[in-house]
Amino acid sequence: MNSSLLLGVAIAIAIGCASILLPYFSDRNQGLNEGCSLLPHRHFWLYSKRVLTPGGIMPAAVEINGGHIVSIVHQNKAPKQTKGAHVIDYGNAVIMPGLVDVHVHLNEPGRVEWEGFVTGTKAAAAGGFTTLIDMPLNSVPTTTSKEAFDMKVDAAKGRLFVDVGFWGGLVPENAFNNTAIDELLQAGALGLKSFMCPSGINDFGQTNASHIKEALRILAKYQRPLLVHAEIPQPSEDEKTKIDISERRMYSTYLRTRPPSWEEEAIKILIAVSKDTHFDGSKDGAHIHIVHLSDSSVSLDLIKEAKESGARLSVETCPHYLVFSAEEISDGDTRFKCAPPIRDVLNRERLWKALKDGHIDMLSSDHSPSSPELKLLEAGDFLRAWGGISSLQFGLPVTWSYGQQHGLQLDQLSELWSQRPAKLAGQHKKGNIVTGNDADIVVWDPENDIQIGENYTIYHKHPITPYTGKHLFGSVIATFVRGNMVYENGSHASTACGVPILAV
Repeated sequence: MNSSLLLGVAIAIAIGCASILLPYFSDRNQGLNEGCSLLPHRHFWLYSKRVLTPGGIMPAAVEINGGHIVSIVHQNKAPKQTKGAHVIDYGNAVIMPGLVDVHVHLNEPGRVEWEGFVTGTKAAAAGGFTTLIDMPLNSVPTTTSKEAFDMKVDAAKGRLFVDVGFWGGLVPENAFNNTAIDELLQAGALGLKSFMCPSGINDFGQTNASHIKEALRILAKYQRPLLVHAEIPQPSEDEKTKIDISERRMYSTYLRTRPPSWEEEAIKILIAVSKDTHFDGSKDGAHIHIVHLSDSSVSLDLIKEAKESGARLSVETCPHYLVFSAEEISDGDTRFKCAPPIRDVLNRERLWKALKDGHIDMLSSDHSPSSPELKLLEAGDFLRAWGGISSLQFGLPVTWSYGQQHGLQLDQLSELWSQRPAKLAGQHKKGNIVTGNDADIVVWDPENDIQIGENYTIYHKHPITPYTGKHLFGSVIATFVRGNMVYENGSHASTACGVPILAV
C-alpha cells in the first residue's frame, strides 16, 4: 500500500472517529457550561495590569479554554484579534491563583446544621478560594474507613461550588489495621489526619506515637502526608470541674488550661517518630504536617531545628493567631475559643516573623463552625463552649489587611495561600497561573475596603465569627474554578459544578 493511500485511510479513520466523538465532547462541554458559570464562554481572555505569575506581577493576558490556562502573554503582546474569544479587562485589579485551604470542616454528611457542602463552598467562592480539603471530622460518620469515605464523596456530588478534596482520619481503631488504611487511601483520601489530644468527637479518638509511627509506614508508600493536631494534655493544677462559672467566663482561665507545653510535648514526639520514616524502601520518607500552630516560642524552635536537620516536616498557622491576641478577648466572648488557643500579643508578633522568614510554610483557616447553641454565647463558658472559629470567607482580606502591616507582598500571600497548600495536597495543576494548569483564579481589589457586619453578606451557615466589625481591605470581584466563573460581585453560579478531588 503506497504512502498516499495510507494517508487517505488515516484521514478517513480520523474523520470517522471525530464524527463518533463529536456528540460526546459537545454534550460534555455544554453540560459543564450550563448553569456552572456566570460567564457563558469556554474560551476567553482575562486582562489586567496586575497578574501574578511565577515570574512576578505584570500587565498580562491570561487565555483560558476548556477549563485550563492555555497561554499567558504580556498585555502589550496580547493579540489584537482573539478570533471570537471573549475578553474581560479587569483594569488594575489583581488576577491571582485561586486560594487553596487545606484545613476546613464542612461537617457533611451528618452535621449540616453546623455547616455543609453548599454553604461552605459558597463562602469559599465568595472569598476567592477555589479548592478546599475537608477534614475527616466533624461529619457523621467520621471519615476513618473506606465506607465512610465513600459516603462523604457521594454526599458531596452536585453540592460543591468549588473543588473539594478529603483527608482520611487516623484513629486508634484503624491505626494498626493496614488493610483499613490501605483501603482508605486507595478510595482517594489525600492523606490522613490525627489528634494527639481529645478531639471533642467521641468516634475520633486521640492517637499516640505508636499509632502515628505505624500509619507513617503506609503513608510513606503512598507519598501522602499525615496531618496532626499537635497537643498532648499535660498534668495541671487546674481541674476544669473545680473551676466555678465566674472563672469559666474568663479567657485567661481557658488559656491557662491549655498552655504552650501541650504543643511542645506533641511536637517533640512527632520529631522523634519522623527521624526514621523511610519504610519499605520509600525514597523520600513520610511527611508530617503540623496543623494550626499557635505557640511561637519553644514549639516553633523545635520545628525549625528539625527542618534544619532534614526532617520532612511542614507547619501551618491560621489568620486568627495572626490577628487577635489574648489581651483583647473579653470575658465570656466564646467566639474566640479555638484549640490551640489564641495567645498573647508577643506570641502573635513572633508568628508573623516566622511566617515572613519562611519557618511557617502555609496558612489555613481551620474553619470549624458549629450550631450557635454550642458556642454558649449567653453563658460565656470558655471551658464548655465548642472550640472553633468560622472564618473561611474572610481569609484573603484578613491576611492581606494585617499582612501589609508586616510587609507581606502579593507573591508571598499567594505562596502561603495557593502554591504551598496545593503542593501539600498533591494538587500539581492548581496553585499557580501557568500554562496547562486548571484555570483556578481569583480576581480581587486589594485597595477596596469592606466592613464585616450587617451589610456584608456572609455565606457560612452561621454568621458567628470574631471578625464581625473588622474593617478590612481586599474585596473579591470574581472567582473561577476550572474556567467556570462560580462567583462574581455577590452572585454565585446557579449550578454547583465543583468536583470531588480524589487521590490516584
